[in-house]
Amino acid sequence: MKAAIFTISTSLYNAGGESETGAELRKMLEQVGFEVRAVKALPAERQLIGTVLKSLSDSGAVNLIITTGANGYTQNDCAPEAVTDVVDRLLPGIPEAIRSYSIRYSKKTILDRSVAGICGKTLIINLPEKTKAATENLDYILPELIRVVETTDL
Repeated sequence: MKAAIFTISTSLYNAGGESETGAELRKMLEQVGFEVRAVKALPAERQLIGTVLKSLSDSGAVNLIITTGANGYTQNDCAPEAVTDVVDRLLPGIPEAIRSYSIRYSKKTILDRSVAGICGKTLIINLPEKTKAATENLDYILPELIRVVETTDL
């Protein structure tokens, strides 16, 4: 099982910084057996994000791509559109389950526009940028993600 994590943040990308959220998600994935091949920041540019996701998926280098951030309601929040542009099939149950789980902790969840889908043989999921929310969400769905990656030809 191989994964990549991208934090969508123009300011983080321009600063060349590392994402605390990406680092925490990496730890979680590695603890359950994923080889995390990349943890990087990308600018909030829809076409660029889509190109990176599609290229990585087409290469077969990873089974799972997680994006964090840029999934809210502001004009710069383009991660859901970038994912929708490249996936072959949407998996609406994943973000629906995450929102259902998260709403009990924060009403801000109603503003989340995250999506999930399959591009070729790669599962792509949007998670929040905040470390606490992203790790809680991943923890909630991780058993099912492992099952999908292990039992299908992803």
